[in-house]
Amino acid sequence: MTERVLTPRNRGFLFLDSHPAGCRQLVVDMWQACPAPSRMPEGDGPVALVIGSSAGYGLAATLAGLKRAGIRGIGVSFEKAPTARRTATAGWYRTAATADIARTAGRDLVFLNGDAFSDSMKDQVADLIEQRFGGRLDYLIYSVAAPRRTDPATGTTYTSVLKPIGQANRTKTLVFDGEGVPEVRDVETGAAEGDDVEQTVAVMGGADWERWIGHLATRGLLADKFATAALSYIGSPLTAAIYRQGTIGAAKTHLETTARTLNDRLDKTVGGRAVTSVNGAAVTQSSTAIPGIALYTGLLRGVLGENLVPPIRQLAALWDQLTGAAPLALDDEGRIRLDTFELTDAVQAAVAERWKAATTATITDLADLDWFRAEVRRLYGFSVPDIDYTVPVATDVPWPDHTPWPASGAMPGGRRC
Repeated sequence: MTERVLTPRNRGFLFLDSHPAGCRQLVVDMWQACPAPSRMPEGDGPVALVIGSSAGYGLAATLAGLKRAGIRGIGVSFEKAPTARRTATAGWYRTAATADIARTAGRDLVFLNGDAFSDSMKDQVADLIEQRFGGRLDYLIYSVAAPRRTDPATGTTYTSVLKPIGQANRTKTLVFDGEGVPEVRDVETGAAEGDDVEQTVAVMGGADWERWIGHLATRGLLADKFATAALSYIGSPLTAAIYRQGTIGAAKTHLETTARTLNDRLDKTVGGRAVTSVNGAAVTQSSTAIPGIALYTGLLRGVLGENLVPPIRQLAALWDQLTGAAPLALDDEGRIRLDTFELTDAVQAAVAERWKAATTATITDLADLDWFRAEVRRLYGFSVPDIDYTVPVATDVPWPDHTPWPASGAMPGGRRC
């Protein structure tokens, strides 16, 4: 077994290696931070499919579903295995840890690694639901962020872009140099051109979500009162030009339109429901790539402190609403809103004031940079409390197999979850 002492090596917000023990502990910490329900469902628990289960809000959806709703079922993600030169991706190690937690909890959760956009993955999932999970799916959570998508119907590959619509956008952004020193810069992003909007909508809009639902419905696998939620984001007026009013925003609008179409269809066929869940800001591998988002998130944390609601608690609230443990609270557009802590007038006014004042000289006083830097590093398993990074760690962690585990009460290595 390959063991190495791993230290963070990064280019900006992108890290070249991930730390298996740190990724594992991060998952355990998320599990422990998720509040337990007052009563677990009886029996085997509902069958759920989480598409994009290894990172960000999709990982939170998987863990919160396990703890709050007692789900079993399938998680789908696309991760790279370890090699002789590189560790596996962080999502690979997080998935292994999540599988251990599910087994300890006595829940049959299968993890598949591959292209969620492909029909072959949809067939593989449908076969598993049919053969292993009683032929009925109760919930589907869609949480996919990808740079490109190949449409299986046409073979056309689409590529998403991060651009404003109509005119170029100049905004402040936060960067760190090689020594971790913060700098506030102005960055200009050119306007979308040609078919940039259509390409981005094809990747990040609702087309694949709708295709998943259609594929499973054709196989007769949607349970009565089946419910599905696609995870989304609106964000602040400070980032609207590059996000909600940009190419990504066009994709999110398409996602919400798709939700309404699916909701009507599911209501008529299985008495079901489709919604989008608008989540609050968080540090994720996807969000750090968007100009201005890192600065905004650091300032938001500076304003809210511990009142910034982490993804695991937001997704616990989502599961409560989907399962009926809490009332379903929809806005006028039919969306579940988990971002209200972020978008109050008082919070946004405070963040806007700090945004205006933010310079390289003032940023350490205005934003919680220690928290932000640690959050970025924790995405890759570094800066996780209680991990000794001077100790060699095994990097060739296997992908979880499909053999069901009975509950054992303890995670491998003797640690209880």
